[in-house]
Amino acid sequence: MKQMLLFMMGLALALPGKAQAPPGKGWIALFNGKDLSGWVNNGQEKWVSEDGTILGESTVGHYGYLTTKKTYSNFELRVKFKPETDGNSGVFTRSRITGNSPKTGPDIEGMQIEVDPTRHTGSIYESGHRGWVAMGTPACEQAIKPRDWNELEITEQGVHYVTRLNGVPCVDFTDPHPNFSEGVIGLQLHTGGGVKIRFKDIYLRPLR
Repeated sequence: MKQMLLFMMGLALALPGKAQAPPGKGWIALFNGKDLSGWVNNGQEKWVSEDGTILGESTVGHYGYLTTKKTYSNFELRVKFKPETDGNSGVFTRSRITGNSPKTGPDIEGMQIEVDPTRHTGSIYESGHRGWVAMGTPACEQAIKPRDWNELEITEQGVHYVTRLNGVPCVDFTDPHPNFSEGVIGLQLHTGGGVKIRFKDIYLRPLR
């Protein structure tokens, strides 16, 4: 009986629709687990709420961004993601949509924490300006679970950036030439097509 109870509890935790409780006091849920309230779909790519997750899937092969309506400056952010294919994605912070190209989709500026099952998840790329600004540790490169749920932790306070992947330190970076201090949180589908990824348990704790 005890073994059966433990099995059922483990099964419930593994189900996609089982939302995790907030990490603690002061944390807010950016995704309610039911619909995309509070988010904006920029572009023609597919973003839907499905089974307690946000599903992003390439349709026309352009860039696609699902961004929060609210902007944020200093915060801790936790998000779980599951790549269902190889392909490039990311979590954008302190960002803004700057335009739209008929050939490639929306343009964005801001800081991107890379999400890619093949390389550099947890590293930081500045979109619209410098490109790669901080690369993850060798241990971080090995921490990715390509077809399973992963947890990405991001802390941004002033010019200081810290990222962790599945509890493994990735980046501890002080930006000498900051270009962004506030903006939306965004989820990315990279141009080129063939990307399918899920996100869930997206929580943010504002910092002073």
